[in-house]
Formats: sequence, structure tokens, C-alpha cells
Amino acid sequence: MAVEQSYHHGNLHAALLTAAEAELEDRGLEGFSLRGVARRAGVSHAAPAHHFGDVNGLLTALAAVSFERFKAAMESTAAAAPPDPISQLVAIGLGYIDYATGHPHLFGLQFASERPDRNDPRLARHAAASLVTLQERVDALVRKGGRKSDAADDLAPKFWAITHGLATLFAMRRSPAFPTTDPEERRMRFERILRSVADDTP
Repeated sequence: MAVEQSYHHGNLHAALLTAAEAELEDRGLEGFSLRGVARRAGVSHAAPAHHFGDVNGLLTALAAVSFERFKAAMESTAAAAPPDPISQLVAIGLGYIDYATGHPHLFGLQFASERPDRNDPRLARHAAASLVTLQERVDALVRKGGRKSDAADDLAPKFWAITHGLATLFAMRRSPAFPTTDPEERRMRFERILRSVADDTP
């Protein structure tokens, strides 16, 4: 009934994206299918194709949604952090890692999969906006410290690479260097690592 109501109110597009996220989380990219999404949404198997064209079109739309949420997650973490530039940059990194570990399949779709169409305007816009969020904090840190303008060019890829590496290791459950299962202890270690990178601005 809920799906039928969504359809009649023009929300089938959103309902299919919700079903696609569940399908991806349960079955991964290898088992992902339009029929599986349709079955979860309680609609005909032709409905996803009608809205998204093919399976890669649906995955492209889902990746765009995930990038939008990814950006919001980083900004939410930053909003709760102290306002100084180093704390803000570290908070962006922690939000980045939190999103990856909380949504590993979506994170993999965003950054590791060849299935989404990277030239899709909506996907490209949200992907770029999420990384601007990080770059803005780097620029603020460089300006605050009165450092050379090219310091941002060095710090941004360095901070991103380390943050993304940590996020990927934990999203993929491949983190022998961090054997602790205590989430608070692990988060404190992440924070120390990210802060050391942010402090090491030339």
C-alpha cells in the first residue's frame, strides 16, 4: 500500500532509490539487479528501467544521492566541532570516515565502482560539491596560518589521501593496524592521525 501511494503521489522515483540502496546493501554490486529493486519496491519489473533507463542509470542516481549525503555528514560533524581551522578540517575527515564505515557499499559505489556514469551532470555536481567541502577547510587553515598559497595545493591531496585511505580500510574491514574494536578509542586514534596531518602544514 505504501509503495502504491508513493507511486500515485509521484514519489516512485524516491521509492526505487530507497529499494536500490537496500538491494545494494544486501546483495552488493555483483548481485544487484533491476528485478531485485522492483521486487523490493513492490512494483513491476519494468518500473526501474522506465525511471532510470538501465541498471547503471539507477546506480548513477544512487551514487549522486550518496555523495549528497556524504557531504551532509561531513558538514554535520564540522558543525559540532570547535570553530578553529584545524579542528574544522579534522572534523571533516572524521565525518568522511564515519560515512564510509557506516555505508560501505554506498562508499564503494561512489569511489571504486565503474558502474556509475561519472559524466552524469547530477552525479558530477554532487561529487564535486562534497570535495569542495574538504578544500574549503584546507583553504581556511592555510589563510589562518598566513602560509603560502601553494600550501593548500600540498595539504589538500595529502589530507584527502590519508583520510580516504583510513576510510577505505575500515569500510572494507581491512584494518590490522587498528585491532581495537572500541569505537571511541578508534575514533580518538583517527583524530590524532588527522590532526597530525593538519598540523603539518608548510
